[in-house]
Amino acid sequence: MRLLVVEDERQLAAALKWGLESNGFTVDVVHSGPEALWAADENEYAAIVLDVMLPGLNGYRVCRHLRQAGNTTPIMMLTAKDGEYDQAEGLDTGADDYLTKPFSYVVLLARLRALLRRSGAVRVELEVGDLVIDPAARTCRRGEQAIELTAREFAILECLARRRDVVVTKREILEQVWDAHYDGDVNVVEVHVSALRRKIDHPFGRNTLQTVRGMGYRLTGSRHA
Repeated sequence: MRLLVVEDERQLAAALKWGLESNGFTVDVVHSGPEALWAADENEYAAIVLDVMLPGLNGYRVCRHLRQAGNTTPIMMLTAKDGEYDQAEGLDTGADDYLTKPFSYVVLLARLRALLRRSGAVRVELEVGDLVIDPAARTCRRGEQAIELTAREFAILECLARRRDVVVTKREILEQVWDAHYDGDVNVVEVHVSALRRKIDHPFGRNTLQTVRGMGYRLTGSRHA
């Protein structure tokens, strides 16, 4: 799932990006209010992690603008302000959760996952035949057999599972699994898909992850290679 982090403290923003990507998320980072509005308008995100004290436009105003524009993406606000009126203002402008600095990254991650579950972005499990993907726990299994995946492999698999039986192009996978600034070779997707296929299909005699020549990839419930 793709997240937007809006944080003007660049060291903290980099740490959040690294931590969230290590847990299988795709993360775009911007550092100002106007950039946040532009990114949220240009891209589809599962959630937005939004700092309050931002240059150009503060987090309260960003949140209000997004809600007035009809953007319903779940928003978690981060701020050094811990007064009850500050929290109330954040929630009243349309935020879904509020976390004060300094915060525990473990708590941030847990509350973010809870927020995604409440919004419906994280379903309990995704099933494609006997292949079961749990986005919340970041686990995958074929029947009762657990399958170990890297964070990138899991993100690709989740992207395809959410669009079961639909052909997804390499560019679409890049947009969902890599960040918005990636401008490298699109064939990097092929490398990761090949590694993923060796884990989820080959040992089980399956043909779940299919290449559609000239178009992209499709995940189906087919049981045989």
